[in-house]
Amino acid sequence: MVNTPQIPQKRLIAILALPCFFLFSLASIFPTSPSFSVQESIQLATGFLTQNSTTHVGLQKEIFLELKVPRAILGLAVGISLGLAGAGLQGLLHNPLAEPGVMGISSFGALGASIAFYSGAYSLIPLALPLGGILGAVICSILLIVGVRAIPKTSTIILLGLALSALGGALNALVLSLSPNPFAALEIVFWQMGSLADRTMSQVYLSVPIMFVGWLLLFQSAGQLRVLGLGEETAVSLGVEINRLRLMVIIGSSLAVGAAVSVVGVIGFIGLIVPHLLRPFVGHDPSRLMPVSALGGGILLLLADLFVRTLPVFSAELKIGVLTALIGTPFFIYLIFRSEISRGFSGEDM
Repeated sequence: MVNTPQIPQKRLIAILALPCFFLFSLASIFPTSPSFSVQESIQLATGFLTQNSTTHVGLQKEIFLELKVPRAILGLAVGISLGLAGAGLQGLLHNPLAEPGVMGISSFGALGASIAFYSGAYSLIPLALPLGGILGAVICSILLIVGVRAIPKTSTIILLGLALSALGGALNALVLSLSPNPFAALEIVFWQMGSLADRTMSQVYLSVPIMFVGWLLLFQSAGQLRVLGLGEETAVSLGVEINRLRLMVIIGSSLAVGAAVSVVGVIGFIGLIVPHLLRPFVGHDPSRLMPVSALGGGILLLLADLFVRTLPVFSAELKIGVLTALIGTPFFIYLIFRSEISRGFSGEDM
């Protein structure tokens, strides 16, 4: 009996992820309103790509190019950033509960944007909000780098991240409590819920290049993270510079996630959920998990965005950060009660 060659499961997941990635990208660009058909979207996209300015003009073209395209691009970029950073941090810290929000990056990015709201700079300078968010993430990155140089063990870095996350949350609450303008306080609250709605190409141009730099650093560290999985002593004997690797992962995560938070607000648990969903299919090797987690993060965030845009239950659009929190929190609790998590906390995998 001749055995038919089969595609390895790990390669099959990657093959299936790519068409899903592009499918949800197109679905995100296509409108969900019956007054704006899919056929019109295709015609507008064709006209835009061929620079045919006479075929489709007017308000619909402005809506398509200035709102729908940036929303889809940011959905992909932010999802990639969160999924990739989550897989990278879990590989670095050997802790399955690690994710960008745990390291304080998201809370400090939100803090920078909150200060832009509080000071009123966002009404004077259009890019003050994303610039403030990026600056907050950079400050968090500097604090993490200083802490990494002082902390000898990788397992304790997550404690520093938790402390910074709590500090960022407390400072955010302080900004809200001191805000003299109720409208500004309300804007801060809604922005921190996380959303891809009403984003523009200027925010894409500002944030995506910074995310891309973070992606490069994270992908560059993937091979060394694979060696680190054998243990720190073994990794050092094989030529891995642990401190340099920590800095690469932390800086890469800070740049990618900080730039994402600066334009869309806080969207949690993507970096936690995606690596766990994909790890049973591709294994624990970070060099294999990180690329697939990047694709999975983009797919999951676009899928969540499509869901909140088409959900008929609410009159106003549900914030995507609220949806991911509602899904992610039970998943987080489930992970805590798994036996693998218990062994991780006991120090077996440290």
